[in-house]
Amino acid sequence: VQLVESGGGLLQTGGSLRLSCAASGRVFSGYTFGWFRQAPGTEREFVAAITPSTGTIYIDYVKGRFTVSRDNAKNAVTLQMNDLKEEDTAVYSCAAESSLHPSLVAATGEYDYWGQGTQVTVSS
Repeated sequence: VQLVESGGGLLQTGGSLRLSCAASGRVFSGYTFGWFRQAPGTEREFVAAITPSTGTIYIDYVKGRFTVSRDNAKNAVTLQMNDLKEEDTAVYSCAAESSLHPSLVAATGEYDYWGQGTQVTVSS
């Protein structure tokens, strides 16, 4: 599975951005996709995930602001980010894994496939 993110950029607080993750390779519909982010000097952290049955999971900090979705026909996963804050500044990466138990979707080590990441910078 190859993953390529796009859609990052520089914007002001309160703005919106839509990240995309294009997948190629093996069967898409059976994979769980996660979005993670890493700010300078910090560890990579879980942001959101979407399961094969389109169940979604978010960290508390982005609930109500971020929405993850998938389009199996297009082999694409998106992360819509609204009301962005400076603290959201980071490199955002998507990851994929098959047969992932929902209780493990936030665990970085459970994903075998990663994209290269896309930079999101939010300034006041």
